[in-house]
Amino acid sequence: MATLVLTTVGGLIGGPVGGAIGALAGRAVDGVLLRPGRREGPRLSELAVQTSSYGAQVPRLFGTIRVAGSVIWSTELIETRTSEGGGKGRPGSVQYSYAASFAVLLSARRVAGVKRIWADGKLLRGAAGDFKAATGFRLHLGDADQPVDPLIAGAVGAAQCPAWRGHAYAVFEQLQLADFGNRIPSLTFEVEADAGAVSAGAVAGALGGVGSEALVPVLGGFSAHGGSTRAVLETLGEATGAWFAANGEGIAMRGGIGAAREVVDQGVGGARGARSIAAADQAPRVLTIGHYDAARDYQAGLQRATRPGAGNRELHLELPAVIDAATAKGVAAAMLARADAGRRRRRVALGWDAIGIAPGDRVRIAGEDGLWRVAEWSLEGGGVMLDLVPIAVASAHAAASAGDVVAAPDRVHGATILVAAELPPGDGAVLTQPRLTIVAGGTGAGWRSATLMLGSEGGGWTVAGVTRAPGVIGTVVQAPGGARATIEDRAHTILVELAHGEMLLGHADRAALDRGANLALVGDELIQFGAAVQESARRWRLSRLWRGRLGTEAAMAGHLPGERFALLAPDSVVTIDLPVSSIGGTIRVAAVGIDDAQPVERVVPVTGASVVPPAPVHLRARASGDGVALGWTRRSRAGWRWIDGVDVPLAEEAERYAVRVAGGEVVTAQAGVVLPSPPPGWRATVAQLGTVGASRRSEISEGDMQ
Repeated sequence: MATLVLTTVGGLIGGPVGGAIGALAGRAVDGVLLRPGRREGPRLSELAVQTSSYGAQVPRLFGTIRVAGSVIWSTELIETRTSEGGGKGRPGSVQYSYAASFAVLLSARRVAGVKRIWADGKLLRGAAGDFKAATGFRLHLGDADQPVDPLIAGAVGAAQCPAWRGHAYAVFEQLQLADFGNRIPSLTFEVEADAGAVSAGAVAGALGGVGSEALVPVLGGFSAHGGSTRAVLETLGEATGAWFAANGEGIAMRGGIGAAREVVDQGVGGARGARSIAAADQAPRVLTIGHYDAARDYQAGLQRATRPGAGNRELHLELPAVIDAATAKGVAAAMLARADAGRRRRRVALGWDAIGIAPGDRVRIAGEDGLWRVAEWSLEGGGVMLDLVPIAVASAHAAASAGDVVAAPDRVHGATILVAAELPPGDGAVLTQPRLTIVAGGTGAGWRSATLMLGSEGGGWTVAGVTRAPGVIGTVVQAPGGARATIEDRAHTILVELAHGEMLLGHADRAALDRGANLALVGDELIQFGAAVQESARRWRLSRLWRGRLGTEAAMAGHLPGERFALLAPDSVVTIDLPVSSIGGTIRVAAVGIDDAQPVERVVPVTGASVVPPAPVHLRARASGDGVALGWTRRSRAGWRWIDGVDVPLAEEAERYAVRVAGGEVVTAQAGVVLPSPPPGWRATVAQLGTVGASRRSEISEGDMQ
């Protein structure tokens, strides 16, 4: 007896029978491609973890799929040092930031592009192609003639730099690592290897020249990796119900309904219709399939199918393909149906005219329903004996749920918005150098940070650090009117429009306001608000206003629609100390984020507002003999909260005031002075002389006399 099955090498048998067998299968079926051996199929976990091991397997990608890749080159961490000067009683600080340049190998097959990129599970690159962190990026598609990467060539030398031709890889240049714990994050890439979905047959053909019929299901993406090409093809065959058959000098995958040859069972030993059926528990009762689900951002999904009846066997298939939950459940159900149908066997005896039928061919038995697949072929009793397995066809779709998934938000970074001003410090610090207060945000909800730079008029730029948390920034739509700084303003409200809909404002009670909550820069006035009501996605109405905070009461008049609004939250404010010599001039401030084609620049006047004392208040005048006695109340940049209820600390090297009246000026060391015989209609101004400079002047006139 001679038997030929799929994995049998065609033997050298003399005569026409041996020649027929050799032509039928021979080396085509049992060549290197399907050489028997231990099967190590692809596993889903191998795509989820980024590696950098020497000799790690590189998958061949098809369709669109998410893959981690392997780091094939990197630099050491690149350290950047930024100094921040301290003020009086406050030491300076040094900030360090880190970046890295590296390359990640993605596919051992050419790809069409890369869409989204995740870093430690968070989106690094969005669907619109925008990066969420600062980095340079280049993608090498895997062309046969692709050049070396210039960054890698510059680092290792052009003669030592491989081009990795035929392999797709991505290069990151100076990726900022602050968001990733100052280390290279674990990256995964949404790789578009082909335009549209791919069939299992197309994958098989690309892997080993295996021909194929139309197979279902169609795959959104597939990763060919594992112990061998055979293991990958067998995985595809199990999922699609395909089997292998001879096809000329090669092999082909066949599956489902197709062309069949009708045969007449001539009987075996005088009997016809020889059948056998295995016990029910020989087939699995439960089958699970692991897959990637695009609806879950390509995270692994698991679907389960069961059959009624006896048995307790469970099987699991790891399919590194992108299919939806319903299709995956249908695949599992179809695999169960095929396994159950495969318990049936049929043996038919044919004449010599059937010698051209080969293992893997479809046949139809005359007078009977159904299609059969030839599993084994043998010569017995002067004829051809075929062992047949029924071809079971099941739907590849079923009702299933992908489950809930917390997807990484894809927020567009947007352009940078910059607010910069010299303001009195609200923390009670007594500064000896002028200080800039900076708040930055973005037009998009994904804005994270920007690099800050300082420049003088006509000079270059100097990096001054980075911004902090995104600020709440907008413009004034309805401006407030004039009010008093000594009582809560309930007569006016402010309508502001924020830069995007995810910026939020909140309420604050009086205790929180007293601690400095809800402090905002409105135009040039510092205002606190107790209530914030959202009127639309971006518009908020602010009320219960505390006006003219930190000595900015001079800016209460003259508000206009369109002026700036910035919430001075402690976690979003950046301060930069300037030299004393800059007072009286201007300073250029610029910020550049990852979506800014050009730096966003502001020119800020340096008036000394952060280092001079606030203007005296409560000016009063009364007649005193032949003159006028002026008095006032001192304010201090170290005593905004007036803790003891008696007086505020001086905070200056000496107490001095400059009083101007009728073209002359008097300097006094007390909070009062007598003006001898001032002219009719007189007007006087008073300024406190601080260590660094004079305060803004307060005014009183003859009409204000008591």
